[in-house]
Amino acid sequence: MKAIVVRDEAAGTAGMKLEERPDAAAAGNDVLVEVHASGFTPGELSWPSTWTDRLDRDRTPSIPGHEVAGVVASLGYGTAGLSVGQRVFGLTDWTRDGTLAEYAAVEARNLAPLPGDVDFTVGASLPISGLTAWQGLFVHGRLETGQTVLVHGAAGGVGSMVTQLAREAGAYVVGTGRKADRDAAQGFGANEFVDLENDALEDVGSVDLVFDIFGGDLGSRSAGLVRAGGTLVTIAGPPEVRPAEGRAVDFVVEADRAQLGEIVQRVRDGRLRTNVGTVASLDDAVAAFNPTTRAKGKTIIRVRP
Repeated sequence: MKAIVVRDEAAGTAGMKLEERPDAAAAGNDVLVEVHASGFTPGELSWPSTWTDRLDRDRTPSIPGHEVAGVVASLGYGTAGLSVGQRVFGLTDWTRDGTLAEYAAVEARNLAPLPGDVDFTVGASLPISGLTAWQGLFVHGRLETGQTVLVHGAAGGVGSMVTQLAREAGAYVVGTGRKADRDAAQGFGANEFVDLENDALEDVGSVDLVFDIFGGDLGSRSAGLVRAGGTLVTIAGPPEVRPAEGRAVDFVVEADRAQLGEIVQRVRDGRLRTNVGTVASLDDAVAAFNPTTRAKGKTIIRVRP
């Protein structure tokens, strides 16, 4: 099968290559997915799990990409809950070969049914961004109606999902980003926008929840805005500074079939919009992940027409 592979961590996305690899095979409790569309997060090339397995053994050449939308091609021994020919989408295991390939072996529990009226490209754009937003807001952030949420990168893949879900839940949303992101962030539902290049973040005042995707100095400054009883939620690792009177939670997103179902239903009924930018073929994937200009939206690889 054709697949994108990586061998050199230092090379980053420039080290990606399209190669022929042995066909993927479904182990026990797996399904073999005929991949139609795949999502990829450039940051995963810095994750240890891309290069070593759970026993810290080198596993290169590895196939990156952990978001998938496709059709179940076969079932592994003991697999239940899904059927051959079913449309599915989901989030694959971090330490196994991923989805930038014609086929991918995925644990069945990591997949959810993809309704027939949702395009594969849309399905592949949802798992990481959607689940990160859902878990950060509702599982770890304990968001309640009427609270104020500060969302960094509100026009990006994760931030746009956070903004929309928070607004739907009845929160007041302050989004941040570059000046050029203002219209997009407000289009996704931000009540206010902070241009981080020209506006003072501290002028936002106190908030109930900060959703931080950057960490570093911005995360430290944001911690000071969390009011008593509030939460700093970050996916950028443990915060350097914790809120004086609130909680700090850093987390790694997990696959969850029920949450995927909630997310895709919102897409179907128009409550949630995806943020897809470039859509490229598998043959053009390497170039798509090494753009000459700043990419807007999430890049999706359409493996099959």
